[in-house]
Amino acid sequence: MSIDAPSPVQLRQWADDDLETLRRSNTAEMTEFLGGPESDEALAARHARYLRLWEEGTARMFRVVTPDHPEGVGTIGTWADGHHDGALETGWSIETAHQGRGLATAALRAVLDDARATHGAVAVYAYPRVNNAASNAICRKVGFTLEGEEEFEYPKGNWETSNVWVHRPAG
Repeated sequence: MSIDAPSPVQLRQWADDDLETLRRSNTAEMTEFLGGPESDEALAARHARYLRLWEEGTARMFRVVTPDHPEGVGTIGTWADGHHDGALETGWSIETAHQGRGLATAALRAVLDDARATHGAVAVYAYPRVNNAASNAICRKVGFTLEGEEEFEYPKGNWETSNVWVHRPAG
């Protein structure tokens, strides 16, 4: 006998009041693999971009919420992958205090469901740094396939080696 448990997370469409979610994740620890914390101006621009891209239909960014934390515990989203035509890219961030509880894994599964519902049978790529053990483990756990490594410039002027993971629809 098996019982399907409900997901520990829900995804909420990025909204005007979600700037604080970005601020809480803008720490040295949380941005270690992303080139470090951003300025207040850069965070405000990112927030505005998330809102605009959703309105344009070119990205779907979400606040990750739990029953105990409706204000959010992180972010996740999908957008057009700049390296593979017709594919999507995903990225996520779960606040330090909420890590290690499977929330990123649940959020990634949920965003894959959203990608299929929104875009149909589409490949979804993730590019965690090779030394980001946690994000690489999440990709593996959710069923992504490791395709190799690539050098990426992110942020501008910061070249790093990332793993290339892909989740292809079944069938």
